[in-house]
Amino acid sequence: MIELNADIGEGCDDAGLMPYLARVSIACGGHTGDAASMTTALQLAESYGVAVGAHPSYPDRVHFGRRAQSAAAEDIATWVTQQTEALAEQAARRGLRLAHIKPHGALYNVATFDPDVAWAIARAVAAFDPALVLVGLSGSQLVAVGRATGLAVLSEAFADRRYQANGQLVSRETRGALLSDPEAAAWQARALARGEPVAILNGGTLRIPAADTLCLHGDTPHALKIAQTVHAALNRG
Repeated sequence: MIELNADIGEGCDDAGLMPYLARVSIACGGHTGDAASMTTALQLAESYGVAVGAHPSYPDRVHFGRRAQSAAAEDIATWVTQQTEALAEQAARRGLRLAHIKPHGALYNVATFDPDVAWAIARAVAAFDPALVLVGLSGSQLVAVGRATGLAVLSEAFADRRYQANGQLVSRETRGALLSDPEAAAWQARALARGEPVAILNGGTLRIPAADTLCLHGDTPHALKIAQTVHAALNRG
């Protein structure tokens, strides 16, 4: 069965989602997060036996890492490394190891189509720990570059976000970007798990390349009900 993941340590009700997740990506200081929140998230994940990973971003707390920045590859690599180190340090204190790295927000989105940004991220991950899995949008530059770098990758799709015709996610600022109806999210999750087409925002359908993991968001309206409904739908096959 395709796994479920979520981004945590971002001020949402993470505990409610945990029984339905296989892995979590923890905010580690770029868009939000500090030593206390990272420790809390790690403790929560450990209590549920969920794999933990870093969720680095542009250093942009004002806009929650959701605005793209013009930056040199060296700067991007430094941001990814420093934020991952911060989480890895807290994890080591609990005897935990990071399993993966998944960029957040605008950094994630830009890396889907910009090979320079994708390479900067992938090289930073490989230099930090080549055993880490790189998580990126299914069909994206980040996934392709991660494989070319020799990293293990997980192709990700989204149960609670609407897609554009080009395979990119619809901006959160666009009406209809979020799938807040649990049944609609479950329908999309099952379609993604089966490799079937999903509805796009302005009509029509799109077939997303095969995904290994589906993301849920704790800040989506009805997030807990979505997690429950999606999990049940995937277990039905």
